[in-house]
Amino acid sequence: MNVTPYKLPGLLLIEPRVFHDQRGQFCETFQAQRYRDIGIAEEFVQDNYSRSCRGTLRGLHYQLPHPQGKLVWALSGEVYDVVVDLRRSSPTFKQWVGVRLSEKSLQQLYVPPGFAHGFYVLSGAADVFYKCTDKYYPAGEQTLRWDDPELAITWPDPNPLVSQKDSQGSLLSELPYFD
Repeated sequence: MNVTPYKLPGLLLIEPRVFHDQRGQFCETFQAQRYRDIGIAEEFVQDNYSRSCRGTLRGLHYQLPHPQGKLVWALSGEVYDVVVDLRRSSPTFKQWVGVRLSEKSLQQLYVPPGFAHGFYVLSGAADVFYKCTDKYYPAGEQTLRWDDPELAITWPDPNPLVSQKDSQGSLLSELPYFD
C-alpha cells in the first residue's frame, strides 16, 4: 500500500495493492491495523454509498458537532473529489485540494475530521463509497456553498447538477469552524 500525504495536514491518498490475473483483480479495501500503521487511528462506524450521473456535484458537507473522518473511493466511474480544511488551528485553514478518484486507480482519499467534503462526477455515472468515523448527525449537518467565491474552487464544470440543499448552502463566512 502506497500512501501520499497532501499539503493539508492529515489528508492522505492511499493506493491499495491490487492483484491482477486472467480472472480479473483483487484488492483489500480496508484492514484496521494497516490503516492504524499509516496514522488513521479512528474507528469507522458507518459506511455510505452514492450513485450519481455525469455532471452531478454533491457537497460541500461536514458535521459540527460530531465531525466525520471519511475514507472515500470510487467503486465505478470517476469523480473529482474536493476537501476544504475548516480547522481554525490548522496552517492550511480555508485551503482546498481536488483529487481525481476512479475505478481504474482504486485510490482512496482519507479525509480527517475537520474538513468539508464534496465531489463532481466526471464519468457517465459514478458509484462512490466511503467509511465514516462518526454516524450521521442531522442536527449538526453543515452545507458549504460549492461555489463560494472566497474559496475559488476550480470545479470541472461551472454549472453542475446540484440538489436544492446544496444550491442553498452557506458561505464560508457564515458557517462555524472547527477549533
